[in-house]
Formats: sequence, C-alpha cells, structure tokens
Amino acid sequence: MDVQNFRQLQKTLANPAPLGLLGLGITTILLNLNNTGLFALDSMIIAMGLILGAYAQFIVGLLSWLRGNVFGFTAFIAYSLFWITLAGILIFMKVNIAGVPEYSELGYYLFGWSIFSVFMLIGSLRLNLAYILVFGSLTLLFVVLAIGNWLESVSLISLGGYLGILSGCLAIYSGFAIWLNEVFGRTVFPVGSRGEQR
Repeated sequence: MDVQNFRQLQKTLANPAPLGLLGLGITTILLNLNNTGLFALDSMIIAMGLILGAYAQFIVGLLSWLRGNVFGFTAFIAYSLFWITLAGILIFMKVNIAGVPEYSELGYYLFGWSIFSVFMLIGSLRLNLAYILVFGSLTLLFVVLAIGNWLESVSLISLGGYLGILSGCLAIYSGFAIWLNEVFGRTVFPVGSRGEQR
C-alpha cells in the first residue's frame, strides 16, 4: 500500500477515542469506589480493569496509531498497561504468589503514573478543555494516592477515591461528547476545542 492510499485509509477510520475514554472512565470510577471505602476490592473491579480498562484501551491505542494520532496511541496504550500491572498486583496478592507490597512501594508505583499523567496533561493543552480536565484530574488523583500511600493515610486515599470518581466522570463525559459530536456532525456536548479533536 502506498502512502497516498494509506492516508486515504486513515481518513476513513472511525475515531476510537470515545471507547478509550469510556473504558478509562468506567474502570476509574469502579476502582476509586474501593479507595473511598464504598466498595470492596473484588473480582468485578479486577475483571473490568483487565477487560475494559486494559484490553479495550489497548485496541483503542493501536487504532489511534493507525490514524496517526501519537497522543491517543501513547495515552491509551500506557493506561491499558497501568490496568494490566495493577490487576497483576491485585491478583498476585489474592493468590499469594508474591509478597504484599508495602504502602511506600505502592506510593512510588502511583507517583510514577503521576509523572506520566503530567506529560499527558501538557500534551492535552493542544487539544481541548475536556482532555485538560481528564488528564489534570488523573494527575491530581495519582499524586494524592501516592502521598496517601506514603503516609499510610486512609483519609488521603479516600480523598483520592473521590478525585478518581470525578476523573472517571470527566472521562465518560469526554468520550460521549466526542462520540455524539461526530455522530450528529455538530457540537451536541462541548469539549472546549483548542485544536483538533482526538
């Protein structure tokens, strides 16, 4: 396939971002219901994280790559790997394959994801307000959870849980807004466009 035909193919591919944002949003809400203490950490959260959080976002990342969208490719592949590693940690803990991580170790794990989210936030400044709010709230979520784990503070982890619910709701709104705007060919739900919609 030559470059011109590939460019034509890219133009015809559907935007996968709404699915990725919905997967991110729903799984983030479910996980953070546990952080607030409202839900127990059970197989439902782990399964949703592995399938909707990891598998669906990985596919979305690959489709973003085909469309030439480096932002979507990086965001969705990386966050799918977050869900895989988190599910791995949780499953290993449940079946006692490896030791239970210390709070401080989880703090460093979460802080690493906060650094990644900061750079996604910087990239989102070129896109739209909806993405800025999603990646800004994700950054804040990871920072608060990291500090909460370092301090072994149940109240900070619970606060992080509520921030996570907010972040998940913002991701769901963004996903549905982009999808509905494309379906109707006009702005049904605003995303505060600053650049192109991804």
